[in-house]
Amino acid sequence: MPESRHFTVINEPFVCIVCHTQVAPLRTGCRNHCPVCLHSVHVDRFPGDRQSDCGGLLVPKEIVQDGKKGFMIVHRCKSCGEIRTNKAALDDPEQPDQMDAILEVMKNRSLHIRGRRG
Repeated sequence: MPESRHFTVINEPFVCIVCHTQVAPLRTGCRNHCPVCLHSVHVDRFPGDRQSDCGGLLVPKEIVQDGKKGFMIVHRCKSCGEIRTNKAALDDPEQPDQMDAILEVMKNRSLHIRGRRG
């Protein structure tokens, strides 16, 4: 029987392993990435379950626009290659995701695509 996808609510503070930012919990929802550098750690099989044994660095590779959710950060795990997507927290009043970081990921993706075509 296939496993069902579910969302486990775990909204705890953490320290980013890349830029060492003290990351506060979100006021609404759950944060899984650093609001400064947008990196994360591959700890979940399903959102919030903390059941992955990988532990690899999730690197922000792309920003996509979702009609309902807004900007979504697409991460790729450096260890296992798994792709994960998470909503950007631009509207968090305490510690919003940095728009400069979002724009940098978008710029890097655009340069990467242009470089492959040329």
